[in-house]
Amino acid sequence: MSSPDTILDVQDLNVRFPVFGGIIPRKTSEVHAVDGVSLTLGRGETIGLVGESGCGKTTVGRAIVNILRPMNYRVDVTGRVLYHRNGQVVDLASQGQASMRRYRADLQMVFQDPYSSLNPRMTVGAMIEEPLTIHTSQSKAERRDRVRWLLDKVGLSPSHASRFPHEFSGGQRQRVGIARALATNPKIVIADEPVSALDVSVQAQVVNLMQDIQQEFGLSYIFISHDLSVVRHVSDRIFVMYLGNIVEAGPADEIYRRPAHPYSQMLLAAVPRPGPDARRTRRVRLREEPEPSGVAHPVVDDLPSPLNKPSGCAFRTRCPIARPDCADSAPPLVERDGRQVACPYTT
Repeated sequence: MSSPDTILDVQDLNVRFPVFGGIIPRKTSEVHAVDGVSLTLGRGETIGLVGESGCGKTTVGRAIVNILRPMNYRVDVTGRVLYHRNGQVVDLASQGQASMRRYRADLQMVFQDPYSSLNPRMTVGAMIEEPLTIHTSQSKAERRDRVRWLLDKVGLSPSHASRFPHEFSGGQRQRVGIARALATNPKIVIADEPVSALDVSVQAQVVNLMQDIQQEFGLSYIFISHDLSVVRHVSDRIFVMYLGNIVEAGPADEIYRRPAHPYSQMLLAAVPRPGPDARRTRRVRLREEPEPSGVAHPVVDDLPSPLNKPSGCAFRTRCPIARPDCADSAPPLVERDGRQVACPYTT
């Protein structure tokens, strides 16, 4: 439900990727990468989108900034991505490449791999200056001043503008990516696993940098990660995603302290803890568990393929509390104790 402070309202977002096969390629099936995702983002707020690799969280981020169709013209994207801009509401999902260009400066993305997302043949200064050349009418001198200011803002030396990506460490390259994302004064930044490729000590530096920048410029973040502990540290609210669906959503601290959905509990159990005994007590066992009738049902440890999602609740093949009727239909998100949970059998 959107409010006056809402800057982004995603409604029933669906993304389908076609799969082709045969000697003469033809569509044989499709991957349901995102299946009816809805979320809101407030001004100055950070929401975390968390889940295992392959759950569709990166696809959600790319669908929001509307870069999926240029990447794969056969992709099918439905739903609405409502961007609240200067008193107007724009559906980004319905924009073509030409009409989307006017909104690109407001929505930027920080990508997961700080090396592959940077052009190895361009200097750092040229890469940061490029969006300014495209989206602003600044003079060359003004753009150069802006590049030096941005490098200083992310903790790098302005003299680094003449260097190439291979001359930097992983943490420094991610800082370059953040500087490039900030070049056009965006309103929303989507950070796709921005620290997963970095050492733990460097992760903290990058996360703290992003929080400092958010406070200074009033940015709104969508922070995508598989690490619930990192997401909890930076987020106001968390959306837990599994095989294209949101299974739990609510305040970050509440979900971290008392996860309600069995999948959220599994993610929290996977967070490394300093005490081995403490971790053991929180472990969620994804094994054969007896049904209420006393008959055991198989529980699969591996993530099912998006090409062949289980019927009903997609998590039921791994869930320790699954019941026969979980295969009938996908449970809706229901309000419970200040959060939304897609499971009728949680306590």
